[in-house]
Amino acid sequence: MNTHAIILAAGRGTRMNSALPKVLHTVGGQPMLAHVLRAAGALGAQQHLVLGHGAEQVQAWLQQAGVAPTVALQTEQLGTAHAVQQALPAVPDEAQVVVLYGDVPLVSAQTLAALQGAAASGLALVTVTLENPAGYGRILRDASGRVTGIVEQKDASEPQRAIREINTGLLAAPAASLKRWIAQVQNHNAAAEFYLTDIVALAVAEGVDVRTVTAASAAEVEGVNDRVQLAHAERLLQLRNAERLMRAGVQLADPARFDLRGELIAGQDVFIDVGVIIEGKVELADGVRVGAYSHLKNVKLGARSEVLSHCVLENLDAGTACRIGPFARVRMDTQFGDEVHIGNFVEIKKSRIGALTKAGHLAYVGDAQVGADVNIGAGVITCNYDGANKHVTTIGDGAFIGTDTQLVAPVTIGARAFVAAGSTITRNVADDALAICRARDQKTIAGWKRPRKQPK
Repeated sequence: MNTHAIILAAGRGTRMNSALPKVLHTVGGQPMLAHVLRAAGALGAQQHLVLGHGAEQVQAWLQQAGVAPTVALQTEQLGTAHAVQQALPAVPDEAQVVVLYGDVPLVSAQTLAALQGAAASGLALVTVTLENPAGYGRILRDASGRVTGIVEQKDASEPQRAIREINTGLLAAPAASLKRWIAQVQNHNAAAEFYLTDIVALAVAEGVDVRTVTAASAAEVEGVNDRVQLAHAERLLQLRNAERLMRAGVQLADPARFDLRGELIAGQDVFIDVGVIIEGKVELADGVRVGAYSHLKNVKLGARSEVLSHCVLENLDAGTACRIGPFARVRMDTQFGDEVHIGNFVEIKKSRIGALTKAGHLAYVGDAQVGADVNIGAGVITCNYDGANKHVTTIGDGAFIGTDTQLVAPVTIGARAFVAAGSTITRNVADDALAICRARDQKTIAGWKRPRKQPK
């Protein structure tokens, strides 16, 4: 089916009180517009985006995201029919058009596929029934239940306002018919706008059968107009994500305290504690456990690995049975072998850490190549930056780096070498050697009095 999606994203979004165009505000870590474009893409539709306020910012995001819909500009906001009209010249007459909204981020591909199918013989609408329909356009039907039109809240009579079936704005129609109907729409209404909903009555007047598709839930067709609604959409999306993951076998300590802002691929028996944020692409193999309030971005963890609470991990590829944290930070293209232990208040940056290596606490390892079965003591620092350039520290298999040691890169510590505590190492250490660099003349002065502040 030759389907074209027209996505309306020209509104100012004044209730957001933001310099950012409304459709670029994020839900689940992605702009609302990205969700809508993805749903349209699932239909196989060619995409047309109608922009207005903040068009330059939206176009800059499109370029950065590598998304290239046809863009039409609505320089004056004269209503939804007028907005759709700006994109129609780029749509061939033989196509089917699906109209979407850039501030309705939760619409599902399933609902859009049903809409697409219902419009095969004419005009189709997505509707939903609400307990409180205030503010929405009402679906008008005749005695036999056929749709006869849509009336907006501000133009509705009291009996019409009692109708609970509302228009979501999502519709599909043959392009040639849509062009003909929109050309006849007038702005004789309380808002003096050209309503897209007026095409329903025009279609009925031509004898076209108007079909409706019921959204699976009201939540998926809710628009976002302010930050309260944005937060509501965020929680709805996160609950949807949580339910999907739990049905796939992931154990979440509390679905209400879980945030997925990217893609999560999880094996069997994965456990995620409260307050965890998943961003980018994260892969958790069988039996992985992630502790409370940890943040994982572009991370891959091997089977049976454990992240304890309050860790921040970014761009990490870890092997099996690793143990990280609590309060650890890993960043910038780092790899761990199997059974690596990175403890509390340890930071690893752009390094390769071999299997069975341990850095238990209070260490910084940056720009380093660390072998297998290395012990890195408390307070160890790889001094990798000279003020202009970064340099590499290399530590061989089985080496022992004593507490409070500084390794001034570039430097190599040989296999099975031992660096004594409190050393500052500036030259290479051979395999199986002991390196020690300390002040030798410790003095003790009996009866020494420390300086004291004089009373004012």
